[in-house]
Amino acid sequence: MLSRLPADIWHFVRDAPGTYLWFLALLATSRRLARMPADRSAKILVANSTNLAGLRRAPLKVLLTSAFFTAGTSWSFYLVTYSLFHAPTEHWLGTWRWLAVVAMAHVGATLISQGYVAQGIRSGRLAASERETPDYGVSYAQAGVAAVLAWHIPLPWRIPYLVVLIGFYLYGLAKNRRDFTALGHVCAVAIGLACFWIAP
Repeated sequence: MLSRLPADIWHFVRDAPGTYLWFLALLATSRRLARMPADRSAKILVANSTNLAGLRRAPLKVLLTSAFFTAGTSWSFYLVTYSLFHAPTEHWLGTWRWLAVVAMAHVGATLISQGYVAQGIRSGRLAASERETPDYGVSYAQAGVAAVLAWHIPLPWRIPYLVVLIGFYLYGLAKNRRDFTALGHVCAVAIGLACFWIAP
């Protein structure tokens, strides 16, 4: 059994090319940013942020490039979560359908959460400076993929999985009601759950 382990790991990685190529891209961009002066790396993150200013300036560009930057989480965390959620989903759905879920969760949750920011600024509930608040990363896509994976988990295990998943993100929203990213995560979960139609 142990002698087969390296081959099993290779097959697991090989059959989820999108997952691990994305992970390697994240690793490369983060290491590149880490070597730069802080002011320069901050400018790059702002230029690739899906805040209101970025969406007005170059919407298609920032919606794509924002998914290749991360902040504040160890690489072991990303390796584990990509292997637990993204890779099994890509194995199940295939690369193109997995990528469709990733795109819908990332783009949909971004637009909804930034719409909330725009409405908050117009109503005076949020400061105008919120237009410039950095918004980048992979967490919306992660939430959406974790949600669609629920449809691949057999009953009765699907129920506790959904309870934990939805409860985790609803707790984040209840704790940070004014945080647009908390709203974005809940929306990404809803989008992922709504993608049951894409499953084989």
